[in-house]
Amino acid sequence: MEQSKPQTSSSQECVLPQLHGLLVVDKPTGISSTSCLMQIKRFGQKKIGHAGTLDPLTTGVLLVLLGQATKLSSYLLREGGKIYAGTLQLGRTTDTWDSEGTVLSEKPWDTVAVDVIRRAIADWVRVKEQNVPPFSAAKKDGQPLYKLARKGTMVERTKMVSITKAEVCSIDLPFVHFRVHCSSGTYIRSLAHSLGMRLGCGAVLTQLTREFSYPFALADATPLAELVGDPAAIIRSLLPIRRALPDWPQLTVPDPWVDAVKTGQSIPVSCFMAGWTKGKDKKRPKHALLLHDDCELALATLQSDTVLEPQWRITRGLW
Repeated sequence: MEQSKPQTSSSQECVLPQLHGLLVVDKPTGISSTSCLMQIKRFGQKKIGHAGTLDPLTTGVLLVLLGQATKLSSYLLREGGKIYAGTLQLGRTTDTWDSEGTVLSEKPWDTVAVDVIRRAIADWVRVKEQNVPPFSAAKKDGQPLYKLARKGTMVERTKMVSITKAEVCSIDLPFVHFRVHCSSGTYIRSLAHSLGMRLGCGAVLTQLTREFSYPFALADATPLAELVGDPAAIIRSLLPIRRALPDWPQLTVPDPWVDAVKTGQSIPVSCFMAGWTKGKDKKRPKHALLLHDDCELALATLQSDTVLEPQWRITRGLW
């Protein structure tokens, strides 16, 4: 989708047309994900979202979705893993489970052995369910938990997570530096808090950087200050929608089928000439990105239980 050049309004505020694509933003500390979006939104981006909230304490990769790319959010959250590098401090607990909260207790940490810490963090891969921090954006009956917590209502909730790798990078007690590979939605401060409870001295998260958010790494990110300081940088940094789904096959829709796709009709697999559609032993993907004239047209899901032949069902239009 061709992007237009920025225009300047009468108030000298640079206003861009609605863009369609992704911005890989390097979020600074001290502001929320929503605040990051609002700073970009003021440049005419009314349709905007993100794939994965970052706490104000956390820096690093924030995927900002513009225009039609906002329709990818659920796919990115469902399929994408995360990598975080962080620091926790032993000997303290707070109401937010990080260093920005109110201190609830302080205990000695100097009797905790380094080997015990290493094993405890390595054991994070065994965690399948974790407690949701009471001060979080998770909701109960439509209300964010942090709003309820500020009113004195502490909600206890758990969620399922997957952690594939956890390691200690270095230890400088009472500080422990670590890296963890996990599923989307994992609360790292919950891992720090539960570790402190297991060690008997308490622990809080003091620093966290998201180094990877599927499929982008920190090296791909542009600092937020650079984007909002020069609106032209937003256009330069904008990535096409297809970059967000590198593992999905990209199929070009033949001209006679374009109108059918745009009206949401399913189309037969046989209308594509891709080699993987042939042969009974060839594994077909479950999803595909449909293109026309080299522009993203739709997201589609394979339906193989049809009577005549497999069909691509349109799940999201991108036109």
